[in-house]
Amino acid sequence: MPISKDFTSTLFKDWEITFLQCYPNGYLKYTDLCNILQLTAGVHAEMGGISFSDMQVHDQAWVLSRMRVEIKRLPKWRDIVTVKTWINSLENSRSIRCLELYIGDEKIVGCETFWAVFNTKTRRPEPLALAHEHFEKYPNDKATEIQFSKIDTTIDKMFVTEKKILLSDLDIVNHANSVKYLEWCLDYTEPKLLLNRALQSFEMNYLKEVSLDETVSIEKGSNQNPTIFTVSSEGKICFALQLNF
Repeated sequence: MPISKDFTSTLFKDWEITFLQCYPNGYLKYTDLCNILQLTAGVHAEMGGISFSDMQVHDQAWVLSRMRVEIKRLPKWRDIVTVKTWINSLENSRSIRCLELYIGDEKIVGCETFWAVFNTKTRRPEPLALAHEHFEKYPNDKATEIQFSKIDTTIDKMFVTEKKILLSDLDIVNHANSVKYLEWCLDYTEPKLLLNRALQSFEMNYLKEVSLDETVSIEKGSNQNPTIFTVSSEGKICFALQLNF
């Protein structure tokens, strides 16, 4: 698609929180928070001519590698939130994108994401085939107080459950959607911690894709804070999550 006439290097996008996106307490689910952030990133990429459709001409797509979310407070049902997003860096096959979520002038969520360009035929990373010089990069502008990092997966863990990857878990890139991993793990987190909005930040590392009909095992660290989950397939860790309460 051509670059939108409304394209700017920093995007502000409004969203209304619906009841379908909320926990029983009326506050936004952490999974839907991530969906809103990623949808905003997708809108910006589309306006700038580097969307999934644009990249598929070259058999490419963006895939999420790391994500850190810091939460001051959650929005609730009927709130109108504004997501601000910009590119911190974009070189070869890698990009850091920052996002902030506001209610009015108050920043309530900060997020830093690390993306890789992925060939959807070879399933390997490769340099971005599309021009991106029209995107101004903001290397000094950060959205989080702490940068995303490598989660320690060597800690003692206990088996939680097994899960078979179903069609409902897949996204347009034909692998388990990044938010699904978070959903699987949060389902085995103490509900009161989530409903009481005790989660201050969380971080996710995506290490290996999983596909339809694969069976994964979910393990949970013995420490309560931070709480670490891993998702593994055939003995190899595919995903790690750290919850900071």
